[in-house]
Amino acid sequence: MRLPLSPDLRQMLLARRYVAKGRGPVRRYLTLLSSGFIGLLSDRQVVRFGRSLARDARRITDHDLKLLLDLEWRSGLTAAWLIGMDRRIRFRDQLGGMLMESQGSYAADGYCFALARFGEDEDAAILSAYLDRYFARPDHDHHQTDAMGALLHLDDQRGTDHAARFLVPDGPWARSPMRDGDPAEQKLYMDELCAFADACVSGRTKQWLPRRRRFMDHVRG
Repeated sequence: MRLPLSPDLRQMLLARRYVAKGRGPVRRYLTLLSSGFIGLLSDRQVVRFGRSLARDARRITDHDLKLLLDLEWRSGLTAAWLIGMDRRIRFRDQLGGMLMESQGSYAADGYCFALARFGEDEDAAILSAYLDRYFARPDHDHHQTDAMGALLHLDDQRGTDHAARFLVPDGPWARSPMRDGDPAEQKLYMDELCAFADACVSGRTKQWLPRRRRFMDHVRG
């Protein structure tokens, strides 16, 4: 008879399978961190990475995702990406709550990605509430850029203008530590992450590569 695993052991095995997956010193959570894979991986590496991510996003159970979300930031970041890839909208409220309380957590950019992938007005409301809270706290200049990119992406997809009030002259963005950054660039980055996810889940990662090259040419130019 197989004995049930203790919760701690199960979480450790899940983290090893989904979070620390990879070759050599480069593990999945490090590749996802700040979405550096967009520009750092070779074509062959990013195709392999995307296929693996999409496969695990389809296979992992909701229960196991909840266990990962309850661990530390590495597991939370990875779980958020898997949730976003598979568009498991039933996690919206949990991710929204975690984003609102995330402060400096590295996982917050994963929460923003997932909300951008869900693509509905409820997600825009969560991102707007996050920006309202943290633009009012200039000592917490952490993930407002990720949230703004996600909100602008949703506005573009849905024909809305939720982000406009943050971007008026002398408005919240202009008064924030991010004022020297370009919100349009944050949107383009989130657009690219969502295009990558679309390509991976549809089995067209190779077809996405020319788009990635154009994006990187824009970033470098």
